[in-house]
Amino acid sequence: MKIAIIGLGNMGRPIAENVIQAGYELIVYNRTKQKAEELISKGAHTADTPRKAAETADIVLTMLADDEAVSAVIFGVDGILEGLSENGIHISMSTISTECSQQLSSAHREKGQFFLAAPVLGRPDDAEKAALRIIVAGPAEAKKKAKPLLESLGQQLFDVGEESRTANVAKIGNNFLLVSMLEALSEAFVMVEKYGLEQKQFLEITNALFGSPVYQNYGTIMAEQTFDPAGFKLKLGLKDTNLALAAAEQVSAKLPTAQLAKTHFESGIDKGWGDLDWAALIKSVELLSKQK
Repeated sequence: MKIAIIGLGNMGRPIAENVIQAGYELIVYNRTKQKAEELISKGAHTADTPRKAAETADIVLTMLADDEAVSAVIFGVDGILEGLSENGIHISMSTISTECSQQLSSAHREKGQFFLAAPVLGRPDDAEKAALRIIVAGPAEAKKKAKPLLESLGQQLFDVGEESRTANVAKIGNNFLLVSMLEALSEAFVMVEKYGLEQKQFLEITNALFGSPVYQNYGTIMAEQTFDPAGFKLKLGLKDTNLALAAAEQVSAKLPTAQLAKTHFESGIDKGWGDLDWAALIKSVELLSKQK
């Protein structure tokens, strides 16, 4: 089976390496061609356009930043939609909006192709270890064919049905919980520090209660101020927060914590911190605490 991967960023590159290790023939496309050089040395082939990558592939994976980036490689004369064969499968592993997911599902269906939404839970180090948790939705026939590939990329699959947007909203909901954790932990850190308690000691106490690797990971990043290099950039945190707010608005749900975190992400971006790890949200909360 031939697999094409579009997007070789922090997540796409290790996913591509695991595809090779799993024994699949791999074709890759990335706007910055230099990012493909190491994969070529390991046996991957490159394509000049997304369409050419899709033309010889049975399954195309996309791992891109947002709706705009995904749409750019799908539609148009050089897009995946025109290259993928009938009954070919496009698997979007990106965090995209529910609207974009529905558009992709409809477009592929009209071409006689399959679309699976398969967003992932995990950071780049999880991708490297093939330890992602993958949420998948779409036609049962396509899920059955794609299952061995997805199992080679993650430690756990969650099948949430045949409507693609269900997988996307599950991912958005989980990212909102992470945003809420970053917001709450930032506020707690700033408060206890003003009483003279070190953030690291407070984190130790917190983990005695919660026992959470998520709190431990992000709390350590905050306490040590190790925001660069970013595992997940602050500006992408704003993108995901906006996705949560948009998804909530569609069903008349309210996310007041998301609204608050949005202002802190925006403040951080205004200060030039957009490329830092999204745990740098605490820097915006610290700024607020200094204001009289």
